[in-house]
Parts: sequence; C-alpha cells; structure tokens
Amino acid sequence: MPTRATLLALFLAGAAQAQTQKPLSVIDWLTDPPENLPGTVLLEPPVTQTGLQPDVQVTPLEALSPPLGLVASSVTGLPVDMWQGSDPERLAELIARVPVKSNPAMQRLLFTLLLSEARPPSGSSTQDILLKARLDRLIQLGAADPVQSLVQLAGPTDTQDRFQRWFDATLLTGDEDRSCTALIAQPYLSRDYAAQIFCKARRGDWASAALTLEAAHVLGVLPDEELALLDRFLSPELFEDAEYLPQPDDPDPLTFRLFEAIGERLPTTSLPRAFANADLRDVAGWKAQIEAAERLTRIGALTPNQLLGLYTERSPAASGAVWDRVAAIQRFETALDTGNSEAITKTLKAVWSQMQTVGLEVAFAELFAQRLAPLTLPDEAAENLRWRIILLSELYEDAAHIEPDGSDDNAFLAALAMGDPSRADAPTPLADAISEGFAWSAPIPSDINALLDNNQLGEAILETMQLFAQGAKGNLVDLTAAVAAFRRVGLEDTARRAALQLMILNGA
Repeated sequence: MPTRATLLALFLAGAAQAQTQKPLSVIDWLTDPPENLPGTVLLEPPVTQTGLQPDVQVTPLEALSPPLGLVASSVTGLPVDMWQGSDPERLAELIARVPVKSNPAMQRLLFTLLLSEARPPSGSSTQDILLKARLDRLIQLGAADPVQSLVQLAGPTDTQDRFQRWFDATLLTGDEDRSCTALIAQPYLSRDYAAQIFCKARRGDWASAALTLEAAHVLGVLPDEELALLDRFLSPELFEDAEYLPQPDDPDPLTFRLFEAIGERLPTTSLPRAFANADLRDVAGWKAQIEAAERLTRIGALTPNQLLGLYTERSPAASGAVWDRVAAIQRFETALDTGNSEAITKTLKAVWSQMQTVGLEVAFAELFAQRLAPLTLPDEAAENLRWRIILLSELYEDAAHIEPDGSDDNAFLAALAMGDPSRADAPTPLADAISEGFAWSAPIPSDINALLDNNQLGEAILETMQLFAQGAKGNLVDLTAAVAAFRRVGLEDTARRAALQLMILNGA
C-alpha cells in the first residue's frame, strides 16, 4: 500500500503538470488548437496493460509562479511562457542592450515585451534576474511610472534590490511617501542613512531624522558632500546666506530630490532620461515640462497626447526653440479647426519642420493622422507630406489605397504598407532589402529559427530586434533577415511599420 506521503507527492506532481500546460493563445501562430480531445467520461479507473512502474513527470514548483506584468497577455498577444527555456542571464543582456532609439516601432515592441504578463524561466533565482532586467531597462528608457507599478505588483519589500528600484522610481514620480512609509516600518530594506533621514523627515519625525544624521556624522558612513546636503535639508535656517553647494556630476534620485528640497534644483537636461519625469510635476515650469515631455515621448515612454496637452496649455510668451514648436502646433490646430486648405498647407509644412528638429515625426503622425486622412491639399508637396504622415500612423493601410502621385518612391511605400512591396519596383537598395524580407521564401537566421523551434519566443524577438538595428545602420542582409523573422512570428504590423518608418524618416 502506498503511504500518504507518496500519494500526496503524486497528486502534487500531477497538479503541477496540469497547471503548466501551455494555454491557448489568442494569436493562431503561437499555438495550435488541441487535438484528440477526450470523448466519453470513464466510469471506472483505467487498467494498466503491463506490470511496469509508470513514468511520473515532475514539474518544479517555481514554474507555477504567476505571470508578472502590467498588460494582460490577451491584450499584447504574447504568451505568458515566452521566456521559458531561455537563459535568464542572456535575456537580461539582450534586454539591456537592444537598441530602439531610432525606430518608434521597435520602441513600442520593446515596451510590449517588458510590460506584458509573463513568467520567468524556471529556476529559484530567475524571477529576480529577469524582473531586475525589465525594471532597469524601463528606467533607462525613462518609464518611471511603469517601473513603480511593476515592482509594486511584484512585491516591492520582498528584497532590498526591489525596494531600491521602487524607492528611486517614487522619488522621480513624486510618490515617495508610499515607499518612505514602507522603509520606516521595515528599516532593514535600505542601509542607506540618507534614505532613512529623508524618509523620517518626510513623515514628520524630525527629531529621529536629526539623531540619525548626527550618528552618520559620528560614524562617517556618508561622504562629506552628502552630509553637507543633509545638514541643509534638515536645518535650512542655518544656511540661509551660505553659497550654493557644488552640483554633483552623477546624482541619484535621492540626491536630486534633496537638492530640490533645499531650493537648489538641478537641471535635468544633462541627467539620465528618467530624471525628466521629475520635470513633469507642477513644481517645474511650463518650458521644463514641455522639454521633459518631448524627451520622454521621443523614446516612447510618454504618450503623444500628454505632450499635446502641454503644447496647447497656454499661449507661448516668447519665441525661439521650444516656443516655436508650441506656436507651430497651436497654429496648425487652429488651421485644422477652420478647415481652410491654404492655412492647413502652410501650417503643416511649418509644424512638420519643427517636429523634425526634435525627432517627433511619428508622435505627430499619431496625433493628427485621423484629422488629416479625409483632406486633400491643393499644394502637391503638402499633399505628398500629408500622405506620408498618415503612412507613419496606424492608418497606414488606409493611406496605401490612394497615392498622391505615381512616383516610384510612393508606389513602393504604398505596396509596403499593404504588405506586398514586391508588386512595385524598389527605388533604393534599402527598399530592395526590405522587399526581399517580405518574400514568402525569405529565410530567417538559423539561430533565431532554433529559438522558435524551442518555443523561446521572447528571446527570438529580442534577437530579431538586434538584427533590425544592425540592418537599419546599413547591413542590408540583416535587415532582410529581421523583416522575415518578424513576419515569421506573426509581428506583421511591427514589420510593416518599422520598415515604413525606416524608409520615410530616412528620406526615401
């Protein structure tokens, strides 16, 4: 007779196996529907055909950890097991260095990968390796709000590493009261005396903060410049006539907020992109808010609508640089409201030139393509520009049905938008490489093909993004391979939009 322990072990093993079966995906290219479903239900236990001991499959309990992400897999179309089978260290390396700066379609795809619900590879330590890689890349991209939300979902007080990333994100978003409350309740989460002092002061416990600062002075656990900063933070009245402190070259978020608290706010333009989030708060001026929003929108960390809201908040009080962009946007919106074709033509050219200076062409297209789509402009150059702006938006297929002229460039762009660039002559070697990637027989690299055969979808997508970046820099063989690989895994929209952006923004 089997013991109770043996029965329990077998039961758990069977349950684990059932729970880790790959779920059906909403995208038909990820999984095939199940076959040979059971018919009638057996009313008695099945009888074995041999006397041999049956094989028992065991699934580690770590594989049963719930998927972690801010966007449901049913929305992104990516399976929760897209990281399974991959080396977490390799995933972390790819996530950290895959380049997306120059192509908004690649930015969008990377954000989708980082924010989609997914399980880490199996193993006791893999969850934090992948989570930290996701958080670090998000903060590098400037997405402080998603970092805060994602680590809160994972459990921000589970480890010191998680807490540090959460604390830094809340300092940049202005939500530090939440993380400070956790730190005061659980001081072991951070060994940083400066964080302890800051949080105690934020919570109104000035006496304890002063005592901790005094201990830091006595023990010498903080650099002199940090002690001087904390002295001014806790006792500003003693330094009213003192000279400004020297600005640090590479401040962390806490140092940045401390300088802000003592009235010596650091400019964010020379700091890492994540610091731009601090300028989105009301404590920053309108100009600083706009420049921060442009910086974050350019990398995909902020929605274009948020930027438009800042552009149209009030009338510019000066001219030059950011004020010229604000004025151009406002004049263009006024022209659209009036419906005057000549006014739209004139202001469209001016605002497009302004958007080009800050690399916000695709963001502009997303904002105004819907309103530009039903128009026809009398000026040939403006009409061609209007058409290409729509091609840069989600309406690219609709625009492809009506070309403004019969040029080879536009014929190719229209065919590319429809997913069949081979029906038009390729006007450049770049266009020819893209066209070859859309051919039904286009091969994909063997290493990416091996990843797909092993169901390592996430890693395969990251490797393909690396190929695309190399192709965009001039390696046309890699560009063809990347386009083919995107289409192989079902990322047709990504392949088309990335190729259109590469052609149009490069002056095709």
